[in-house]
Amino acid sequence: MPSRVVVIFAAAFLFAGCATPPKDDPEALAEFEKANDPIEPFNRVVFDFNMFVDKLIFKPIATMYDGAMPEYGQERVHNVLANMRAPVVFINDVLQGEGQRAGVTAGRFAINTTVGVLGIFDVAGEWGLEPHSEDFGQTFAVWGAPEGFYLVLPIFGPSNPRDGLGLLAEAILDPVNYWARSEDIDEFPISRTLATGVDIRSRNLDTLDEIERTSIDFYAAIRSLYRQRRADEIRNSRPSAIQPAPGFSTTPNPAQQAESAALLD
Repeated sequence: MPSRVVVIFAAAFLFAGCATPPKDDPEALAEFEKANDPIEPFNRVVFDFNMFVDKLIFKPIATMYDGAMPEYGQERVHNVLANMRAPVVFINDVLQGEGQRAGVTAGRFAINTTVGVLGIFDVAGEWGLEPHSEDFGQTFAVWGAPEGFYLVLPIFGPSNPRDGLGLLAEAILDPVNYWARSEDIDEFPISRTLATGVDIRSRNLDTLDEIERTSIDFYAAIRSLYRQRRADEIRNSRPSAIQPAPGFSTTPNPAQQAESAALLD
């Protein structure tokens, strides 16, 4: 995993000169800087590759899963996967100094792991402890690490250097995966990742199809939604002083929230 991430970032920096800022056009230059995508030609190649793999493998599997598994069963699978990620959320709550949110996460994990039967049932949610998500990319942002340029990772999708390092940190530090490796259950992290991918993709089949159908530029639409979603997550959905771009909101609507989950979580 670490070596693959290094190769990806090396390739990204190698292609960093592919997109030339339009210096003679102030309006175009402003748009270029706003997109924060200096390696756009490289990113578009990776994006097209990801779309090819998605249509060839991921989407068909997710479609079959969605058709074969009853909605009740899908919710149980989603709950278990979300519960397994709670320790990572807790760690990042603590690292960000969010004591109250850390308490909620710890409470949810304790209740759902016991009363909820290893997370099959979201009892904590029914008792008023609502879930939230945190990751190391968000923590690095809270600590002041710059976002860096927009970067599309093979398979993982939209990202940036900060979030890419966050992915690497989570792969190494995730307590559940660490436990599995310590017990010589080496296939567990891979199986868990695949199950999470199928769960996310199946829950967003219609949303992503609609975005692709209605977008003039699917790549640009995903880039915009991803960057707005990450900014919102880093603020923990607190209001921003920055005005949203026309047609978008700094607080995602349900469709954007569903779509954003499929971009990389």
